[in-house]
Amino acid sequence: MQIAISGGKGGTGKSTVAINVAVELAKKFNLVLADLDVEAPNDHLLLGVELQNEREVHQFMPKFNYAKCIKCRKCAEVCEEHAIVTLKDGTPFLMPTLCSGCRACEIVCPVPGAIEEGSRLIGHTYETKTPYGFTLVTGKLREGEERSMPLVVAAKRRAKELTWDLLVVDTAAGTGNTVSKAIEGSQLLIAVTEPTPLGIHDTELILQLGKLMGIETWVVINRSDLGDVNEVYRRAEKYNAKVIAEIPYSENIVKTYVVGKPIVTTDLPEAELFREIAEKVYEFLR
Repeated sequence: MQIAISGGKGGTGKSTVAINVAVELAKKFNLVLADLDVEAPNDHLLLGVELQNEREVHQFMPKFNYAKCIKCRKCAEVCEEHAIVTLKDGTPFLMPTLCSGCRACEIVCPVPGAIEEGSRLIGHTYETKTPYGFTLVTGKLREGEERSMPLVVAAKRRAKELTWDLLVVDTAAGTGNTVSKAIEGSQLLIAVTEPTPLGIHDTELILQLGKLMGIETWVVINRSDLGDVNEVYRRAEKYNAKVIAEIPYSENIVKTYVVGKPIVTTDLPEAELFREIAEKVYEFLR
């Protein structure tokens, strides 16, 4: 089973919900939490753990063998990213930062061996044992890299290599292809939002994505006392999603966030809100 926690807009508290729900559900499932927000992974910080078991992730990059190249320009013509440019005589050159690693150039090249296997380091994945009874898998994009999709795929693949009953996926903000790839395969999508104009707008986008992918979608309203909660309910109803929790702004939540301690491990009154979310997920998955 797999569930995803997303939210459209960044900064709504989806990672806070993800780590607290994971801590609670790990009491009932053999669980893995995958932090697929590879440009800004922070689940390990909220859990108070150091990333462990680093593994490099490389992406294909063409390497031209000029002794065999016939300067036909086909590699440049097929490159949708315009990462390959040619001189007047047809000699190809690569601009590495634009290359997506799609291998179209390698496929279209008519001369075997003219394009050789090359690669570049784009980031790392990590597999970290937490003190809460589950494993955290993290993807972390290398600074300066522009393409996060290969790393999302690599991190999700590493999570799936492990033994688990329940995979909890924490996605990046937005509704782009990396988010849809992270959500793919989920039985449940939990959209964490805030009742601000921008939060409501982006929530509708993630609700549209959930509907498009045919995934049961729930909504959690964080900082529910800071905006128009009724409008969130209206948007949720529009997409047959249900609001399962309202979490008011709380300094206690902020303090546990800062020190890297899941609030469900405390006796603070706000912890019960996250335990109730986890219980609803458990009932859904049973």
